[in-house]
Amino acid sequence: MTDESPRVTLTFDNGPDPHVTPRVLDALGERGLRATFFVVGERLAAPGARAMSERARAEGHWIGNHTWSHSRPLGLLQDDDAVRREIEQAQALIGDLAHRERWFRPMGGGGNLDERLLNAAALDTLRSGGYSVVLWNALPRDWVDPDGWVERALAQCRDGALLVLHDTSTGAMDHLERFLDRAIEIGVRFVQDIPPACVPIQRGEPVRSLDGLIAPAAGGRR
Repeated sequence: MTDESPRVTLTFDNGPDPHVTPRVLDALGERGLRATFFVVGERLAAPGARAMSERARAEGHWIGNHTWSHSRPLGLLQDDDAVRREIEQAQALIGDLAHRERWFRPMGGGGNLDERLLNAAALDTLRSGGYSVVLWNALPRDWVDPDGWVERALAQCRDGALLVLHDTSTGAMDHLERFLDRAIEIGVRFVQDIPPACVPIQRGEPVRSLDGLIAPAAGGRR
């Protein structure tokens, strides 16, 4: 592995899951790898779930916010209060487990990077709360094809890739160790840093254009 090796950031969404997250942590720990876990508030609130995220943080992983319910993309919600609750209620539960950057990943509704992601109320909440928004540029769709995602993930391991996997009970993470070992074998360097290209909002401030990521306001105006 050299300085020219592709740097790939690992992230896991939708947990914690009592049957899957500990196995993911074991696989990462055995290889000395660190990732970011974007947790869903309702799942973090389940009995015993917080201990898994506490373990992740203690082992050097970062914890981010992936909304409270993960039910609909925020850009599709018409109730501004509901939008704020999706962000703030989850963040309140994450509490001191949160990374200092207050990482937040919006729900894509199937991995979509479009106007469904956010709306004006979400943007106001993210800005006033000083959140850093983390998107993605590598999506092997492990939740759709739990047995066939590894080859797609390997093909997406280019330099600067931010890979989204899911520590949920689909069976996909049965193949995580195989993916990690093959990636390392071909020279991938897994890193924890979030690629700047995947962070359109940092500490509450937009750092690049948000065009195409925010639902139009009523009447077609933003």
